Amino acid sequence: MNLKVLLPAEILIDREVDKISAEAENGSFTLLPRHIDLVAALTPGLLFYDAKGKESFLAIDEGILVKCGQDVLVSTRTAVEGGELGELQRIVEKKFKVLDDKEKTVRSAMARIEAGFIRRFLEVQKRV
Repeated sequence: MNLKVLLPAEILIDREVDKISAEAENGSFTLLPRHIDLVAALTPGLLFYDAKGKESFLAIDEGILVKCGQDVLVSTRTAVEGGELGELQRIVEKKFKVLDDKEKTVRSAMARIEAGFIRRFLEVQKRV
């Protein structure tokens, strides 16, 4: 099978694999080359793939997996590739913490904008 992992700005992985395991909303599953075509909504977690006897790990955010024939496409907002689970855990903690901090900053800014909008809207209502 050909596994292609697509991120918003790049193709993270494009390689031949023998087996893929992932986590969907209804549980974990494994794909082999002769399995039927499917579409699955992936949950945040690990995606495992086996290429020529070597198992590799990928931490992904939620996404979509589409298997069509021998092609498996995974589209996700964020993914981190790592060789060993310990290494991957360190990378994920570092990268996702930065993303979490940025999301908190954006949420805080949006809350201030919304509060200002509501305050001005109420002021206009009082004048009318």
